[in-house]
Amino acid sequence: MNIGLLLIRVVFGALMAAHGSQKLFGWFGGYGLAGTGGFFEQLGFRPGRLFAALAGVTETFSGLLFAIGFLEPLAAMGIISVMIVAIGSVHWGNGLFATTNGVEVPLLYSTAAAAVALTGPGAYSVDAIFGLTLYWTSAVGLLAIAAGMVVAAGNLLLRRPLPQHA
Repeated sequence: MNIGLLLIRVVFGALMAAHGSQKLFGWFGGYGLAGTGGFFEQLGFRPGRLFAALAGVTETFSGLLFAIGFLEPLAAMGIISVMIVAIGSVHWGNGLFATTNGVEVPLLYSTAAAAVALTGPGAYSVDAIFGLTLYWTSAVGLLAIAAGMVVAAGNLLLRRPLPQHA
């Protein structure tokens, strides 16, 4: 079980961190803060550059924390939050699968984060090294999931979509 949790954390965490670095630095074919900020403006998140920076920082650091298994509930909360915002602002209404820009990918990220929040990061984690796994109960995992959902809802409420042109 611990090897499985390590594999999930490292793969999903590293990919989430890379996803955030696309926004922040333009790495891995990303658009950096300027390009991502313009896209966020079109989605109704204004100022776009600020929202892009917040999303990028959350994705990058939550992904890194998730990968190494440190402060795991906080990492899961960040991943869940940004992925719910992505679903609500970009992917909803496009179907299920990634081929149609559907909810598939952010749903996978948020589900992996929620699952690890409920099970704990496992023995091969920084949290285990520091003895923090004793504190990461299922109740704490549920609180992290709920907090991620609340933060996402608040973020989506701040969104001001551009008026539709006829």
